[in-house]
Amino acid sequence: MGLCIPVRQPTDGNVFDVATRIRDMLLRALRCLGERGFALLTQRWRTLQRITVSPSKIGDIARAVLVLAHFEHSRLI
Repeated sequence: MGLCIPVRQPTDGNVFDVATRIRDMLLRALRCLGERGFALLTQRWRTLQRITVSPSKIGDIARAVLVLAHFEHSRLI
């Protein structure tokens, strides 16, 4: 299950140039990794499923969970 983002199309019916298409492809690939990583974290750490804290604390909580996940899988850098 994931988020379906439609591919951008120019309004005039032409196609985007190669540089724009490559940039969009790279952005989609990076977004996919981030969304997949967050999905794995929310499945493992239930506290992330219903966060009701202030937005300034969410980053700290996410960083702590990421460190714990790396520690859990013995991937400390």
